[in-house]
Amino acid sequence: MPEHVEVILRSFLAFGLLLIGARVLGKRTISQMTIFDFIASISMGAIAANLAFNTSIEAHNIVLAYCMFVMIIFFIAVFSLKSRKSRKFFAGDPTVVIQNGKILELNMKKMRYTLDYLNQQLREKDVFNIQEVLYAILEINGTLTVLKKPQYRYVTRKDLQLPSEKEARPPIEIIMDGEVMAENLKENGLTEGWLDGELSKRGLSREGVMYAVLAPNGSLYIDTSEDHILHPFDKE
Repeated sequence: MPEHVEVILRSFLAFGLLLIGARVLGKRTISQMTIFDFIASISMGAIAANLAFNTSIEAHNIVLAYCMFVMIIFFIAVFSLKSRKSRKFFAGDPTVVIQNGKILELNMKKMRYTLDYLNQQLREKDVFNIQEVLYAILEINGTLTVLKKPQYRYVTRKDLQLPSEKEARPPIEIIMDGEVMAENLKENGLTEGWLDGELSKRGLSREGVMYAVLAPNGSLYIDTSEDHILHPFDKE
């Protein structure tokens, strides 16, 4: 078999293995990864890359190594679900870096966490004054959780003793990418006739709608294919 044909076939196999591995190990975005998850993902990617282009190694050996790696990660994840000690060993513990407006330098030093990065993550949480912070905790995935002091927190409807409507269901996507989500309509007791009626009230047809979602309060948001914006900001 020509080498370039073998590389093509091995690349398809590597992609398929990565997809299967991701399905087996569950959904996890990069921002949610712990150190263990990150190392495991990098290792799996390296094994799959070798399967794709390293023709000097037999494909079945690399596939075996990849499957073993997925199995090890899977069983560690299952074991961690049942054991808090194992979760702590593989993922670590959250670390408090600010307490009552005071920076805990020793904790930051242990985590090799700099003031520049702390300030950046605080600004991402709309915090520009450290004195507003009651607690700031560095989570095991590297994100910063911030609890402001009571006097600096946002006021809620409950604080103002205002009535709030109960939302019995989440928003329902009716049309996605111009295609009617028939299953969503059926699950929520809606019909395509109802949808056509709502669109006709607005002088629209299905063909001209790109996205439509039914809010919990019963209002229908519709985005058409033609936005009629003469000077869009994202125009290149």
